[in-house]
Amino acid sequence: MIDTKLQEGMGHRLVEALRMVAPGTPLREGIDNIIRAKTGSLIILGQEREISFLFSGGLKLDREFSPNVVYELAKMDGATILNRNATRILRANVQLMPDPAIESSETGTRHRTAERVAKQTSALAISISQDRDVVSLYIDNIKYVLSDMRVLLAKADQALQTLEKYRARLDQVADSLTALEFEDAVTLHDVIGVLQRMEMVARVAREIERYLIELGSEGRLIAMQLEELMTGVAKDREALIRDYSPAKSPRLDKIEGQVCMLSADELFEAGIISKILGYKKKMKASEVRLSSRGYRILSKVPKLPMHVIENIINRFDSLKAVLMAGEDDLVEVEGVGRVRAREIVESLVQLRELSLSEKYSFR
Repeated sequence: MIDTKLQEGMGHRLVEALRMVAPGTPLREGIDNIIRAKTGSLIILGQEREISFLFSGGLKLDREFSPNVVYELAKMDGATILNRNATRILRANVQLMPDPAIESSETGTRHRTAERVAKQTSALAISISQDRDVVSLYIDNIKYVLSDMRVLLAKADQALQTLEKYRARLDQVADSLTALEFEDAVTLHDVIGVLQRMEMVARVAREIERYLIELGSEGRLIAMQLEELMTGVAKDREALIRDYSPAKSPRLDKIEGQVCMLSADELFEAGIISKILGYKKKMKASEVRLSSRGYRILSKVPKLPMHVIENIINRFDSLKAVLMAGEDDLVEVEGVGRVRAREIVESLVQLRELSLSEKYSFR
């Protein structure tokens, strides 16, 4: 599933277009056949009633899409017209007559026609160069040139290596924060540091997701590695914001969206991050002491549902109070029976011992 922030950054229609021409799709098979044959082609995807005013001549087919048929039709001079989902071939050998007054930066006839059709209508235009093996997508005012698979795979692999390093560092600062939470010694500076690392990891992940869209079936192994490296990051980020936002019910989407929109330099401005979280920008982060509400720590307790976590936090208000509570106190919380209360107490003791032992073992 593609990250919504990625779709917003690239454009929803471009993301959908890249999915349609990714390796493993029937349309990409047809495009690859055309590239190997070096015939070149112009393929238009859209609703016929919306683009038919551009047509001049051509053959009406209206048949099921086939990669081989598209390849054969590319031997003709005119454009091939497909429906918007590329499931049917509507027409072939069509001469397109877009408005010549529409500005175009292209020099080749095929590419210039594709750009003008995309600008004049809602269609997706795919121009395949006859000599240079270049596939260009035109959608609205966007031109996107498909990258070579070997180059994409190399970039994705390099990004994965970067993500591994970033994730390792994130785990270190998150573990350090956990130890501080058990000691009730957290500062705003510590929280900001973890949130910054989470966003750095998320940005590299979005870059890899962009590559995966274009890689299609060629990116299966990379997708598996990405999923493993990103396990728990989004959930922990939400829990972190819930734990330390001054508002008891923070708007997670708004906060995450504002952090996402920060430039690389702004991301490392503690004052900007603290303001997004809801603190005064002029506060010195290292001097602001905070207490965790307990969302992030309680989410580490096995098989503890979120609605029970909510009930516990509503009852005790802070992680410190939860840690001081005994089984009898926890049993009074809705959704917590005697067995679950014992499991919560035991899990928190184990988590505390583990985090503190790891912290002080490095000293």
